[in-house]
Amino acid sequence: MKNVVYLFPGQGAQYQGMALDFLNSGDETVKKLFDIATAVFGKDAQALLGDSDADTLKRTAVSQPAITLANLAAAAWLTGQGYNPVACAGFSLGEYAALVCAGVVSAEDCFKMVKARGEVMQKSADRLREAAGGDMSAAPGMAAVMGLSPEQVESLIAQWSSAGLKNLYAANINSPKQLAVSGTAAALKEAETRFKEAGAKRVLRLQVAGPFHSPLLADAAEAFAPVLESVTFNDPKIPLYSNVTGKKISSGAEAKKLALQQITSPVRWVNEEAALVAAGGFEACLEVGPGKVLQGLWKDTGSEIPIFLAGTVEDIGKIEG
Repeated sequence: MKNVVYLFPGQGAQYQGMALDFLNSGDETVKKLFDIATAVFGKDAQALLGDSDADTLKRTAVSQPAITLANLAAAAWLTGQGYNPVACAGFSLGEYAALVCAGVVSAEDCFKMVKARGEVMQKSADRLREAAGGDMSAAPGMAAVMGLSPEQVESLIAQWSSAGLKNLYAANINSPKQLAVSGTAAALKEAETRFKEAGAKRVLRLQVAGPFHSPLLADAAEAFAPVLESVTFNDPKIPLYSNVTGKKISSGAEAKKLALQQITSPVRWVNEEAALVAAGGFEACLEVGPGKVLQGLWKDTGSEIPIFLAGTVEDIGKIEG
């Protein structure tokens, strides 16, 4: 199978021991990747993935570097097996692995960015929690809305905002059947009632560190900007799609601009998937990294193009064709 698209997962896909099978295979490219990560992170990358328990990996400052390394290790292993993607995209944090895949940034610069990104986002989340008296239930966060289309949810948020409901934002436009919103605790509580009245089947508060992909993380974006500015962004060598616009990224300059906007802007994953299908030229998608969240979201599109897991050596061995 030659014509494949790589889709890289984001936070929430992590688990202890992820990607160590690639390292233990003896692949020199993977080993070099772990060595670079160790140097950038200032801690042993193998231990980071192997020894961090679930609670530690949930911390944004830990999960962002760890997942990015796992994503890139999977991509490196795929290269060794003869795979060469014709396009790529990444969900939220996964977009950083996609930047490497498309030749926009080096692996070293990618690790520098996700380390800093994880730290500033963790700091912002901690600040918001402390402002709520340390009570996670009273802190800004996120909720999943199921049973309404993304268009319905965004329209309702716009209406409610105009009528006075503040601090509620569409955050992750995951599939035609599911969307996540970010907001203050008060806004999320009010929105739960309103979404259900509008026909939502479920509104579920998510156990996440903060109100990601919303203007409530503006301080994190401000802190991240100097780090981003110090990195060289090249023009993509293969088609690369943006969370912010849902469209193909035209240049390295645009990619850098969008990387900053991504912290406070919604992830338009549905639009990215649609843009990929419209562009065509591929016979399958691979979920390159831990978990199978993106497989489920891709299937929600109704596309007949298959998607295969590619997060472990075993997964990759099972890819058909």
